[in-house]
Amino acid sequence: MRFPWGPGEVTDLRTVGDRVDTLTDLSTVADGPGARLRAARAQGEAFRREFPATGTPDSVVTCDLITLPYPTRFGLFRASKALAPFLSITNRMLVIRWRESDGSRRVLLFEPSDHELGRYTPYFDTLSARTPDVIERRMLREHGTVPGHLARLGIAPEDVTHLMFDHLHTQDLRRWIGTTTPQADLGGQPHAAFPNAKVIVQRDELAAMADLHPLQRPWYQPATYADVPPEAFLPIDGCVVLGPGVAVVKTPGHVFGNQSLVLNTSTGIWVSSENVIAAEALTPEHSALPGLAKWSRRWQQEVVLNANTIETTADQYNSIVLEKTLADRSQADPRFLQFFPSSELTGAWTNPGTRPTFVHGSITHRKA
Repeated sequence: MRFPWGPGEVTDLRTVGDRVDTLTDLSTVADGPGARLRAARAQGEAFRREFPATGTPDSVVTCDLITLPYPTRFGLFRASKALAPFLSITNRMLVIRWRESDGSRRVLLFEPSDHELGRYTPYFDTLSARTPDVIERRMLREHGTVPGHLARLGIAPEDVTHLMFDHLHTQDLRRWIGTTTPQADLGGQPHAAFPNAKVIVQRDELAAMADLHPLQRPWYQPATYADVPPEAFLPIDGCVVLGPGVAVVKTPGHVFGNQSLVLNTSTGIWVSSENVIAAEALTPEHSALPGLAKWSRRWQQEVVLNANTIETTADQYNSIVLEKTLADRSQADPRFLQFFPSSELTGAWTNPGTRPTFVHGSITHRKA
């Protein structure tokens, strides 16, 4: 599959934000992954000091979308001693609003998953086919839809200016950004639900989707991107401050073009991605989940990866340490950080041994 964004094409950052020079491409650091890890800590500390000066957004609201089963061996990579083969994760959307210096309003939807179409991702489609309906109904709970949440918040679809995902696993965007040709499975040619929105995505991920590696194929739906309008995307390279207290930080590893949302709020700095599925995965020494603290001590590893794909594991580890360095301590329990998993571990009686020690549940912020 061919995508129209070449490596030589440069996005006009004036349409996105301001480049972050403090955070560089760690792949260019010489002397191996250990040196890159040290650079991640140092650069993260530097950006953490300067980021609050950008201000805060007007508001941040959290919207629950769906709770679904996920293999324990993926979500708590090698560390869990739980008997349950599956745990539950809740996917949530963040709605972030701010004003530019000229007064223009911005609305960013982070992780606005169309979970109805996301179920056709090869891995989840196969899992669903193998799971008896009665068990699937117990483990899968729909909480709301993207359009439904926006209607409740009083946000018109045409007011949404940006869509962003930490990565494009499972994502089918056709209903959100429209298509250039009719789509047989959607009963026609869908008009863009968000006609003024641009999708902020790392160019690395778009390049990878054009020629997927076998490790990547179970998690993407590349055919759904064949007929989407290329002008709906804003491909970027690296880290960008989008607005006051809103930044996208490149965090490769889980996928080549992984990116994290960083927010400065009334409680300090938050980081959100799916690099880990629980806040305690960043401080496993404080986890009561079976196996995590002991595994962390034994292997001298300070984080527990979400590792359904292992594209570049050392890079993912380093990216999580960068996220860990950026996030402030939780005001509810300072043993844990203000890291908000975009798909957060959720306790369920069906999954013994996987109930999290600590749950954020939401990020709530309103500018004073």
